Amino acid sequence: MRLLAAALVFAATASPAAAQHWTRSWSASPMPVRSGPDQQALALHDQTLRQVVRLSAGGNRLRLRLSNECSPLDMDIGAVHVALVDAKGNVVPGTDRVVRFGGQAALFVPAGAPLLSDPIDLPVAPLSRLQVSIHFSGDVPRPTIHERPEASLWVAPGDQTGADKLKDAAAYRSGVALTGVEVDSERARRTVVTLGDSITDGARITRDSDRRWPDVLAERLQAAGIDVGVSNAGISGNRVLHNGTGDNALARFDRDVLSVPGASHVLVLEGINDIGQGFRQNPPSLTPEALVGAYRQMIKRAHARGVKILFATILPFGGGGSWKPEADQLRRTVNQWIRTNKEADGFIDFDRAVADADNPLRMAATYDSGDHVHPNDAGYRAMGEAVDLKLFR
Repeated sequence: MRLLAAALVFAATASPAAAQHWTRSWSASPMPVRSGPDQQALALHDQTLRQVVRLSAGGNRLRLRLSNECSPLDMDIGAVHVALVDAKGNVVPGTDRVVRFGGQAALFVPAGAPLLSDPIDLPVAPLSRLQVSIHFSGDVPRPTIHERPEASLWVAPGDQTGADKLKDAAAYRSGVALTGVEVDSERARRTVVTLGDSITDGARITRDSDRRWPDVLAERLQAAGIDVGVSNAGISGNRVLHNGTGDNALARFDRDVLSVPGASHVLVLEGINDIGQGFRQNPPSLTPEALVGAYRQMIKRAHARGVKILFATILPFGGGGSWKPEADQLRRTVNQWIRTNKEADGFIDFDRAVADADNPLRMAATYDSGDHVHPNDAGYRAMGEAVDLKLFR
């Protein structure tokens, strides 16, 4: 059933706005499907896609953000269910809920649009694991996705959204449509957005372990009694100044940062892909001034909305495939600006947190996943523990 825009507006305003205090508790930034084999592999028809996400903040109820923003085609969804799952992945009895949009269980998502669900009466504790099942009832040849190589996703025939266990399920490689889980509480709360590339998205962590550095940060914040949401806006391959994988960071800043409910802080770790790509060209196409200029644009746009902005130093990548002496010099120049500028609201020194003490141009072996660019689980934990929680008090 296709929903009229008027019905969605009415449903969204049916409850008093003052009674709603939404915080983003989990995010996956929207991405387009690449053409060719990728597009064919991610096409869906009359199938249920299931994934499990770990929330950061808890709340009295929740809602989903579904996205068709990166697709030129309309999308029909037959049903959506959520349920809490335990540490073994089993559905917690009594927690399965039908998700509705404007009171309807089936929905139509226009090309280029996001949609928010109705509030779901399901209390969730901080760091809960939520299972989301979406039945794509029509043809979805070019969905909006978020590649999740370090997380298990499953696709099964037909509508199995309400099933505890999927039948005839196969592994899938990307999340589709789901880009946010938001939680409601009795008082207004803040959200910390982490904007970055694959190092923020969690490339090379142990599968299904939730050991990304933003995951570690969320755990530490909750343990310290700082009840805020953490919204991970990392996209593997993302760049600041040019489109790489997904829109460039400046282009997606409003959507992935400033429009996030409760956004009070953004922590930016981006630039390594700009450096790597820029120095593949001869002469190099990137300067420190260009990257810092982009950071300054982020500062202006964040401050205009009352959002504090923190920058993280770029990690060492000596031994990596794109490393060159002049590229590393640019990285160190930019890092020095991050450490000393008075324009942003603070910084986190991830560079020093993971660098080899004897050769700071390289990542310490105990933190290196093996490609000399991405940390391993221990490296991500060192990064998450390097964040001074006083920045968010």
